[in-house]
Formats: sequence, C-alpha cells, structure tokens
Amino acid sequence: MSVKDEMRAELIDAMKTGDRPRRDAIRSVQAEIQTKKTAKGFSGTGEDDDFYQQVIGGYVKKMRKAASEYSKLGERGEDMSRKLSYEVDYLSRWLPSRLDEHRSRQLVRDTISKLGVEGQPRAQGRVMGQIMKGHRPHVDGGLVSRLVREELSS
Repeated sequence: MSVKDEMRAELIDAMKTGDRPRRDAIRSVQAEIQTKKTAKGFSGTGEDDDFYQQVIGGYVKKMRKAASEYSKLGERGEDMSRKLSYEVDYLSRWLPSRLDEHRSRQLVRDTISKLGVEGQPRAQGRVMGQIMKGHRPHVDGGLVSRLVREELSS
C-alpha cells in the first residue's frame, strides 16, 4: 500500500474514531502536499512515495523545531510542544529510518577518506554533496554537517 493510500485510510479511521490529534496531523501533511503540488515550477504528479516522504520529512523537521521552541517557553508552551511532538512521532512512521550519530560519523569518515580530503576544512561542501547525493533519505543533514566540520577540523 502506498504512503498516500495509508494516510487516506488512517484519516478515515481517525475521523470515525474521533482521534483529533491523528486527524490533525494527517490533514496538516495533506495541506503541505497540496501546497507543494500547486507551487510554481512543480513538475510531476506528486503521487509517489518519495514525494510524500520528502514532504512529510520537511514537515516533521519544521514541527520538531517548533516543538523545541515551545518547550523553551515552559508551562505556557507545554501543550503546543506536546501536540507537535505527537505529530512528529506519529508521522515518522512513514519516513525511512535514519542513521544514528555513530553510523553517520562512520559514513562521514568513509566519505572523507574516499575523497582524500582529510584535514581540509574547505572540502566540507564537497563531502556534504557526496553524502547527500547518495544518502539523503537516510541521514539528518544538520547532524552530518556538524560531523563533517568536526572530522575535517581534527
């Protein structure tokens, strides 16, 4: 079953059972998908799993950051932080699994070695490009960027 079909089935079930948090999370993603599909310069159908995972990934990233900001507000932002954290957890089921920090660091080291740029901080863009070209769905770009900086400066 495709991601689109799964989400549609989940939305129908959430509406039938009165599960508002799940319904709201799916509707938010559907709104993001519609926005992407109607954006100027969009080409394609936007119906494949890769497209859905890309949009969900972007949405999850935004909500993760927003939840963090709300949690900094303390008691005032607690409810919204909890809501957004739920959305992140729930929607992550449709995303490909990501490498943890240890495995990401190993990928960074292997790429640096393969490119022969050890100790060359100016090669960060080259290393990042190589990693993201082949592993984008499986790595956290922010984490990889930090690890590349660390590894090239040591």
